[in-house]
This record gives sequence, C-alpha cells and structure tokens, in this order.
Amino acid sequence: MHVTHLSLADFRSYARVEVPLDPGVTAFVGPNGQGKTNLVEAVGYLASLGSHRVSSDAPLVRMGAERAIIRAAVTQGERSQLVELELNPGRANRARINRSSQVKPRDVLGIVRTVLFAPEDLALVKGDPGERRRFLDELITARSPRMAGVRSDYDRVLRQRNTLLKSAALARRHGGRTMDLSTLDVWDQHLARVGAELLARRLDLIAALQPLTDKAYEQLAPGGGPVLLEYRPSTGTEGEPAHTREEFHERLMTALAESRKQEIERGVTLVGPHRDELMLKLGDMPAKGYASHGESWSYALALRLASYDLLRAEGNEPVLVLDDVFAELDSRRRTRLAELVAPGEQVLVTAAVDDDVPDVLKGTRYSVSEGAVERL
Repeated sequence: MHVTHLSLADFRSYARVEVPLDPGVTAFVGPNGQGKTNLVEAVGYLASLGSHRVSSDAPLVRMGAERAIIRAAVTQGERSQLVELELNPGRANRARINRSSQVKPRDVLGIVRTVLFAPEDLALVKGDPGERRRFLDELITARSPRMAGVRSDYDRVLRQRNTLLKSAALARRHGGRTMDLSTLDVWDQHLARVGAELLARRLDLIAALQPLTDKAYEQLAPGGGPVLLEYRPSTGTEGEPAHTREEFHERLMTALAESRKQEIERGVTLVGPHRDELMLKLGDMPAKGYASHGESWSYALALRLASYDLLRAEGNEPVLVLDDVFAELDSRRRTRLAELVAPGEQVLVTAAVDDDVPDVLKGTRYSVSEGAVERL
C-alpha cells in the first residue's frame, strides 16, 4: 500500500499544498519549523485519527481557519481509493471515501496504515504507562479497525462510571450523605464486558510482538538483548492466567467488586485496562530506569520495527514514516535502521539537512521551506 497524492487545506502551517508521492523512499528536507513534520503528521492522522504530536485537533487547524482538510489518494494492488477527513475542532469531524456521501471518521481506518518513527518514541520506554497503552491500542486498531469502536465504548463507559464515583465521593465528603449507587452495578458490567475484549486483544498482540521485537532489537543492537514484553493487569496476577474473554470478564468483575469501597472514597475507577501496564524488560531488568539512552532508543525502534513486520505479514504493508529520527541516532544505529527499512513499499523521511538521510535512503527529494514544498 502507498499514498500517491497528499492534499492539505488549512492544516497546520499550510493554507493549501499538493504533494504527489511515489512508491519507495521520499525525503522532505528543510530547516526546522518549515512544515516537514506537518506533511507526515497528516498521513499519520489518516491512519489513526490522531496526531503523534498533540492530543487534540485544535492545533492542527491553521491559525484563523475554521477547519482543516486532509485528502489522500491511496493505492493497494490494483485498487485505488480517495480518502478525505475534515477536522472541525469543537464539533464532529467529517469523512468521505471516494467523494461519496459522508461516512463516520472511523470508517476510513484501515485504508491508510502507517508505522511512524519519531523522537517522541523514546517515551515508549522512558515515559508513563499511558504511552505504552496507547502504543498497544493504536496497533490493535491498525490490525482490526473495528476495535476503534471498542476503544471508544470503553472510554465512554469509563467516563460515566467515574462521574458517578466522583459524585459519590463528593457526597461523602460534604455532610456524610450517601447516594443511590445501584446503577454502578450496570456500569461494572459494561466496563467488564468491553474491557475484557480490549484486554484479550492486547494480550494477543503482545504474544505476536514478542518474538518480532526481540529479533528487531538484535538487528539494531547485536548481543544487547534479550527483550521481554510483560503485561501487568491492574486486576493483579495471582492464580492461573486467564485465557478467554469470559475469564477476563470474570476477573474484572471480581476486581471491581473488591475495589469498590476504595473507588467510592477516591472517586475514580482503579482497575481495568486503563490502569494496566506494559513492562518492557531488557535482560532481567526493566528498561525504564535501567537502560542507557542508546539502549532505550534501540528498544523504541525495535517496537516500531516489530509493528511494521507484524502488519506487513498480515497482508497490507504500511507506509513507513521516519520523522526527524536519524539526527537522534548514532552512526551505527542510523545505518542499521536505514538498511532495515529501505526495502519498504513506501518510506517517508523528514530531515533538517540532506546529510542526515543515509545513502541507502536516497530517493525522491522535496525541499520544504517557508510553506513551499518543491520537488528536486
């Protein structure tokens, strides 16, 4: 799969820009702050309905504009599609496929698939658990776009349950009043049902990623492993591991019942996939806090390479995006990463100077400066 044309209107720094794209390697080169990352960020947004740089859509709309448009022509084998997203901060976003009538934004998921390498990836190893949960969930959705609905359902149920718990906590703190919490049982069932689906998908994903990540780490840092991905659910790890969604549901229901008193006191849901942790180990030690800067980079890159290998093996090769990554790497890691990704069907690279792009990735070049994107 590859993107053949990218069109942006009022997206980030661009009032309007049209960028034809070829298979193989394309590099966007120019000084920092000129809009290189904005181009690949738009491609990534089509794949995930989110940005790797910001958590909301408002910064994606050009200053003074009401909305932004991302439009891309995509080819997979003999099939071509045109996908369009309209970003409306504060209102519902809109989407179209092949200029047809409006569809839900999440209906476009799966048309474009990307694996993105960026300086922010270091947070996968050094950052909070939420970074690693998001990594898992975005990859789950890339593999199975319908999981976007499951994730949305879980977030909705969690918000509703937290609202009820917060009200109960406030009532207890102010005058010792009690609330009718009978509806909490209903929300427990909803949370456990959707949470069991999400939990099962995460564990399936980790099982598939483990050997691929270990292999990728060995390719980037020979002899530096092994690496281990260990999932730690907030429900605890005592007893035999669960294997089916019914068992996950039962475990979640039990954990919710056991933590209810504490949850009412604190006004927040304390167990569920939103509190789980993906532990990254290097040898016998957790990578966070023990791995060096170079080892942490290799680990983060290995996770992305494993994601790429997994998606490619499932029949729809993603676009590889390397956003200002090479400037962060030493020469050895830079060369190894370039050699590993060079055969990709489509590789998009951003760099501040041409020398940051390894020779093996010399392909189509665009100069990006002061809002102008010019093919060299």
